[in-house]
Amino acid sequence: MIAFFPTYARRIDPTDGWRVTVRGMVSRPLPDPSRRRRVARAVVKRLLKLEDSQLESAIFQARSEAFLLQRIAGQAVRIRLGGQAIDLGQSDRVGHFEASFDLDDATVAGLAVATPAGDRLPYASDVTAGDEPAASIDGQVQLVANAGVSIISDIDDTVKVTNVANRRELLANTLLREFKAIPDMVRLYQDWSAQGAAFHYVSASPWQLTASLRQFFQAVGLPDGSMHLKLFRLKDSTPLGRIRSRQSKRAAIIQILDHFPQRRFILVGDSGERDPEVYAAVVRQRPDQILAVAIRQVASRRPQPKVEAGLEKLARVLRPEQLRIFTAAAELVDLLPSSGQDHQGLSKAF
Repeated sequence: MIAFFPTYARRIDPTDGWRVTVRGMVSRPLPDPSRRRRVARAVVKRLLKLEDSQLESAIFQARSEAFLLQRIAGQAVRIRLGGQAIDLGQSDRVGHFEASFDLDDATVAGLAVATPAGDRLPYASDVTAGDEPAASIDGQVQLVANAGVSIISDIDDTVKVTNVANRRELLANTLLREFKAIPDMVRLYQDWSAQGAAFHYVSASPWQLTASLRQFFQAVGLPDGSMHLKLFRLKDSTPLGRIRSRQSKRAAIIQILDHFPQRRFILVGDSGERDPEVYAAVVRQRPDQILAVAIRQVASRRPQPKVEAGLEKLARVLRPEQLRIFTAAAELVDLLPSSGQDHQGLSKAF
């Protein structure tokens, strides 16, 4: 079984074509009579005080299945792009794979598909399991031009109701309930997308939720964009794991900024976890690329003095007009500059 993560392609040079990145994971479902399945169900049942009938709900079954996987290392991965087969190498020890390859302008122009959120490059898997072809899975790459404005956004409690501050609510909102959008943020992001902004979603949500999140985005109308989620491991619940999670989020953002040195970025997150500290570190490293930072005020598990200290740290590295601490999206409507109206798709890239 293969899953592709939403990625992007960037211009190598104004005349030399595109560098395309494809990323994903290879896995197989755990066997039904699996000890790990039994333990996982028992833990969730105890934490959420669930009835057996709730564990049988369609939502819980679909979401939990995404975590009950055996990662497959060393699996060769190929995709088909147009009529061309492209080898992506092998999955690593945790089943993940990532590869980049170059395409010329003519090839990209011939294969690109226009969408409301910009141009996309579709492809399909070409994976075999033994001697039999595996089911084909589709993926897409976002085409992002060199210049323009991009939004780097968190997901949980920024555009989706998760309630990270309450562990039981977090689990229920993740495993038991339909995902719920923050309505005014959907409208704001739609407006920014219509003005030509590209989107990159960098979140501590686990990669296992990629498919569910994409379906949710499509259902509520959030703009498509690349997704940069985290590798979920039990040890991430330890203090050392949380530090590594923050470092991973910062590294993902810096990589995006490195790939698009001529673009300018608006960072959007919330005060529930450590977005202020992560974004402050990014601003210190790349001050000239950051147009603004917006932090949605939400409840937090952290003591209030630590929340305030994080916001103060962010305020010290930004000019006052660059920082918005907000509760409603209407407070951000003027944040995107007129230059953000440059379209990020092929019309501007060629």
